[in-house]
Amino acid sequence: MIVTFQQTMKNPFFFCILAVFILLGSCSGKINGSLNEDGSADLTIQAALEPRMAALIRSLSALSSTSGGQGAKPIIDGPAIGRSLSSAPGIKSASFNNTNATAIAGAISISQVDTFLAIPAHQGRGRFIRYEPDERHLVIELDRAWAPQMLALISPNVVDYLSILMAPVATEEVLSQREYLALVRSVYGKAVADEIAVARITASITFPRPISAIRGGVSSGNQAEFDIPLIDLLVLETPLKYEVSWK
Repeated sequence: MIVTFQQTMKNPFFFCILAVFILLGSCSGKINGSLNEDGSADLTIQAALEPRMAALIRSLSALSSTSGGQGAKPIIDGPAIGRSLSSAPGIKSASFNNTNATAIAGAISISQVDTFLAIPAHQGRGRFIRYEPDERHLVIELDRAWAPQMLALISPNVVDYLSILMAPVATEEVLSQREYLALVRSVYGKAVADEIAVARITASITFPRPISAIRGGVSSGNQAEFDIPLIDLLVLETPLKYEVSWK
């Protein structure tokens, strides 16, 4: 699926968006944002399913529906995602609408990025984002050990979509990327597996001051750029960690 994400965020918490990217399962996306030193964030998002993935989810939905065909009924429920996100930790407000049956657009306002999707039971290990304003340092982490619990905070639809795709980030099954793509290929065919294999997420984040160190991306001045294969997020063969420090 191809997803175009346009985000205006006052925090390099671009991974909030991964929540939506991940829930869609197979996508490419672009994020643009800027950091606010108080840890708040605002962003806008646009996303649309790739044709093969849209056809797959539509057919599976039709099979499970008592009314048969789905017609123009949205495959992605934008308002439901917005309602779920609105009650997630760190979210001030969230609103999504369907622009068509396979696309959504919306906005998210985050009160504190370092509480976004935090899992208290993990006492820090389950913290998606750590924002340290005094040190001018931000860390984003995603680990298969606690990612399913984090996804559940976003929306049950997230887990449902990813379970359909048999993604380890939702199922907790230990698979390599090669094993996962082989599994998708055997169940859903080569076209769907190929969509997942080539999908990427890019993010361009502006920080308050020039960046002094970055991990997982590249920087120029106060601009950080990230290019992330979606397969890395779906499988989490190794934990993902991104860090930015600024002057």
